[in-house]
Amino acid sequence: MAQSGSALRWGCRGRRFKSCRPDHFIIRLTKLLKHMSKQSKVGWIGSGIMGYSMSKNLLDAGVSLSVFTRTKEKAAPLIERGASWVNSPAELAGEVDYLFSMVGYPHDVEEIYFGESGVFTDLQSGKILIDMTTSCPGIAEKIAEKARLSGSFSMDAPVSGGDLGARNASLAIMCGGEREAFEQAKWLLEIMGKNIQFFGPAGSGQRVKMSNQILIASTMIGTVEALLYAEKSNLELDKVIKLIGQGAAGCWSLNNLGPRMIEEDWEPGFFVKHFIKDMEIALNDARRMDLELKGLGLAKDFYHKVKEAGFAEKGTQVLMKVLRRLNER
Repeated sequence: MAQSGSALRWGCRGRRFKSCRPDHFIIRLTKLLKHMSKQSKVGWIGSGIMGYSMSKNLLDAGVSLSVFTRTKEKAAPLIERGASWVNSPAELAGEVDYLFSMVGYPHDVEEIYFGESGVFTDLQSGKILIDMTTSCPGIAEKIAEKARLSGSFSMDAPVSGGDLGARNASLAIMCGGEREAFEQAKWLLEIMGKNIQFFGPAGSGQRVKMSNQILIASTMIGTVEALLYAEKSNLELDKVIKLIGQGAAGCWSLNNLGPRMIEEDWEPGFFVKHFIKDMEIALNDARRMDLELKGLGLAKDFYHKVKEAGFAEKGTQVLMKVLRRLNER
């Protein structure tokens, strides 16, 4: 069948001609530009240590933001800065183009997406859902399938960088899901982070985050034991950190958490209880792949001692305090 000049110019063939007409192209382009505009409506669920700073950065960038938290009082600082309050995840999903979530545990993720008055209660098509919680890869895959059936997109986009990275908008953000969703949401991610990468299908972002947590688990033990050794040797710990932190042993844990350990500042940038959760997710996913991670198992055992000592609500650097105690016996 002969094709019109218009069809040829727009690279269309046969039955696909109608969907590729210039006016359809303009409509699709307009929709894309709308998504990339600050006029897009953005929703946020969760205002903990990380979620508050990340959503605050969106507000400071001029993004129109609506928020939901379990208790309205926790959202008060964001509301004071111009955010709108909504009464449920379902209501929030109905009002916005993009919906972000940053909560504590996998069961929290399942509740806000699949529970009563959850995101999927009556989700309209064309939404982009972005869960930034460190959660189970399987839950990310479940959200992606449900979003697809609703005519929407989803991404799992956990972060690394701790409270400092959240405040300074310098987070590393690891993304899995639909490439189209990533491209449309990237302008928002760039407000919150500096190193942003797409890794593949749903669950990929969470698995990159697990790789990150596996590495941190071992480096935290090394950081603490190195400082305990230096301390026992009567060395000046700040000078030790400044020197070896610039060499082959340098790492984020040493350079950022080491000074907090010296000051005995145990307040959380990242909670012990959440780190234990992450290690358990990684170990469970590794077992599913018939992979044994003995070093990670050892780190988890150490952090369970931290929890048993009553420090689950403290930062991960409190491992220094607990291992120091163990060595005093």
